[in-house]
Parts: sequence; structure tokens; C-alpha cells
Amino acid sequence: MGKKENDPMTARVLSVAAIALWLVTVAVAVFFFVRGQTQVAPDGRTAVLLASDERNLVLTEMRGMLETVQVVVDGVKAGDMKQVAQAARASGVTAAADVNPALMAKLPLEFKQLGLSVHKRFDEIATAADSGASREQLLASLSTQLSDCVACHAGYRLDAVTPAAK
Repeated sequence: MGKKENDPMTARVLSVAAIALWLVTVAVAVFFFVRGQTQVAPDGRTAVLLASDERNLVLTEMRGMLETVQVVVDGVKAGDMKQVAQAARASGVTAAADVNPALMAKLPLEFKQLGLSVHKRFDEIATAADSGASREQLLASLSTQLSDCVACHAGYRLDAVTPAAK
């Protein structure tokens, strides 16, 4: 007597195998989301491995945030809270919303968390400037902001990698 096509044992085994395969796929995706594409660099920092255009995009964003810091400091110095708010908001969370998912997958979780906290803090600085925060309060927020920038640059570097030949 041969096995029936609709044997409940076969269906159960296939179901368990499908669930196991799905779990392995999710685990691998989570692993790469957390780790990103990295290696230890010769200087001890974590090298984030990106294509040249991706590296340039991230560096352009970082230079933009540095320019924002400069404009915020100028605004605080001049007592121009409108300038402070406008500049800070330009580097806030909405400015970072349009990010390529493939690029995000290459960035390690802590790098992404630092980046998001920097963007959020720019929004907080803009809100504080709009709400009449003092110069000292704004400079204190900016100081905390720069601490995250220093931590990121101390822990990470962006290395351009050439795609493997097919």
C-alpha cells in the first residue's frame, strides 16, 4: 500500500520545515540588520563597508549636519532663534527619512541609533529655539549633540569597497 498524497504526517513535516526555514531567514536578516556590513579596521574602529556612492552619500549627510551645527552656533551667538530653529530642523528626522533600505542594511545597529538620535536632537533643538529656550540651554543641547558625533567618529569609519566581479 502506497502513501496517500494528503497524508497528515507529510503535511505536518512540510509545515514544520517551512516554519523552520522562515525562522532561519528572519534570524539571518536580524543578524545583518544589527551587524551591518562591517569589519575591524586597522585603527581599531569598526569599518562600515559601503559602495563608493553610498559612502559619499553618508559623508555628504555628515557634512550637512556639521554645517547645521555651524549655522546653529551663529544663530545662538546672534540671538536669532528663527535661524537656529530653521537650521536645526533642516537636519532633523524628516531630513533623514528618505534613506535607501539597502544602505540601511549595511549600517550596524549602533551606527543607525546614533544617527537617529542626532537627527532627533536637531528636531529638539529646533523646538527649543521656537519655544524660547535660552542660549545656554541651546548650547547645552548642542554640546550633547556633538558628543554623539564624536562618539560615532571615534567608533566608526566608512570604507569604500569595490563590488565583487561576477
